[in-house]
Amino acid sequence: MAATTSFAASVPSASSSLSKTLKSDSKSPSLNLGFLSSKAFKPLRARVLPPCDNVGGTGSALAARMVSTPLIKTPVPLDFETSVFKKEKVSLAGHDEYIVRGGRDLFHFLPDAFKGIKQIGVIGWGSQGPAQAQNLRDSLVEAKSDIVVKVGLRKGSKSFAEARAAGFTEETGTLGDIYETISSSDLVMLLISDSAQADNYEKIFSHMKPNSILGLSHGFLLGHLQSFGLDFPKNISVIAVCPKGMGPSVRRLYVQGKEINGAGINSSFAVHQDVDGRATDVALGWSVALGSPFTFATTLEQEYKSDIFGERGILLGAVHGIVECLFRRYTENGMSEELAYKNTVESITGIISKTISTQGMLAVYNAFSEEEKKEFETAYSASFYPCMDILYECYEDVASGSEIRSVVLAGRRFYEKDGLPAFPMGKIDQTRMWKVGEKVRSVRPPGDLGPLYPFTAGVYVALMMAQIEILRKKGHSYSEIINESVIESVDSLNPFMHARGVSFMVDNCSTTARLGSRKWAPRFDYIITQQALVAVDNGVPINRDLISNFLSDPVHGAIEVCAQLRPTLDISVPPDADFVRPELRQSSH
Repeated sequence: MAATTSFAASVPSASSSLSKTLKSDSKSPSLNLGFLSSKAFKPLRARVLPPCDNVGGTGSALAARMVSTPLIKTPVPLDFETSVFKKEKVSLAGHDEYIVRGGRDLFHFLPDAFKGIKQIGVIGWGSQGPAQAQNLRDSLVEAKSDIVVKVGLRKGSKSFAEARAAGFTEETGTLGDIYETISSSDLVMLLISDSAQADNYEKIFSHMKPNSILGLSHGFLLGHLQSFGLDFPKNISVIAVCPKGMGPSVRRLYVQGKEINGAGINSSFAVHQDVDGRATDVALGWSVALGSPFTFATTLEQEYKSDIFGERGILLGAVHGIVECLFRRYTENGMSEELAYKNTVESITGIISKTISTQGMLAVYNAFSEEEKKEFETAYSASFYPCMDILYECYEDVASGSEIRSVVLAGRRFYEKDGLPAFPMGKIDQTRMWKVGEKVRSVRPPGDLGPLYPFTAGVYVALMMAQIEILRKKGHSYSEIINESVIESVDSLNPFMHARGVSFMVDNCSTTARLGSRKWAPRFDYIITQQALVAVDNGVPINRDLISNFLSDPVHGAIEVCAQLRPTLDISVPPDADFVRPELRQSSH
């Protein structure tokens, strides 16, 4: 077993001053503060509210509510053993977890990690396929390994041309038919869409060699199998490496980090089934080869629950919903369309995300004047429980298999069947708000991160904290909670949204995420409009317990630890960044 080292953040005392260095205007502020630490934790308690029998209520059916209570469900222990890499112990909010730190200086370990593997088959060329195939190939070349990385695609797929352009060819044995590639590979990375996995898993399993390894970057297939009382074949190992960001982010940060010992997207890993004792080292080698700054352990079941849930929450669906809601709110109250767009989308995807990424959520709050803090608190207090209401429902729909079934059925509606026409997903980017966004971005100065708008910040941070709370109550590890609710959002997805707009992301990310955003964004839009904004307009008092618990929540200290493990540079996304999925780009021609 490899050596284990330990570290934790040094948290300053509660009396540490919090310098105000950010300005709530449209200029890019200085971001040179270190992470701001949480204050001393205060006792957490239930607050019993009076019956909501007047129009001033928040609209919740519950009269008694808990306010950000401590963890109830203990996270599943996720220790692991590796004979190749060094694991490190980190303490997150009082819970010990283990990680493996990445870096190009570890590439020479890859031949040992991949011992017994002669060919890695990367199946699919959608969101993750291009990035993972290229990163793996480049890392193995640098490691002077003779392992072949081969891309497998459907016969007749238009993606063959893009794979060839990336250097994979039939002549070199690095590009071929999907099932021939599966049959000849020792490690099969199944990166086709979730609905395609659900419809084709039996044929895929039948083509896998005994004692080969099935690699997933999402646990969706397990959820689908569980809904039918099934599991994976017992003669193969099943692992997962799940980058906490979309494929273009995985590739872009890997390329950016070539000169500085690597940078990429954090990944979780899971070993669901290990037939010969190799699974953990293979999974960790895969993650290191992708360029993951650090890799943390999870289970395949916990991964798919948090990931599918997160896509519908703060990663995409909820952001889509709240920016449309707030844009409408601001313009109805007399704000110009351009300013309303800046104070919603530009604010969230720019300065708010940058501040959270580099300094944490408390830094956003402490950047405001006393008057602005009240506006933040008003928005936070009114939005927290409405957001939690939808998030709670969404999580249980995912955990029960309902949301997974919805994705599979939607995928089948993309094609004609039962005498009914095909209904592929349409685009959302033609409405007025997104046209205003195009205009705003066309004249935006380079480096402009937008205004730090207190009301928008209050709604967004309330959403983030509500998602953290749901995952915490459901027993997820802090590393998974922080990566799924904070890091993936502010370090991976939001920079692309800032470059091209939220609507562009909604129209071009993974099929499962796109479906989820279209289904759940309106729910967040409506509940903020119908409950949170009504509460604000009716002068419902700020819930001081919520604000106090936000300021003292232990998640801030855990985020501070994770910040020490973030990518070694910020992702650079030019305004013309092309992250359209290949099949969508082809269909638009």
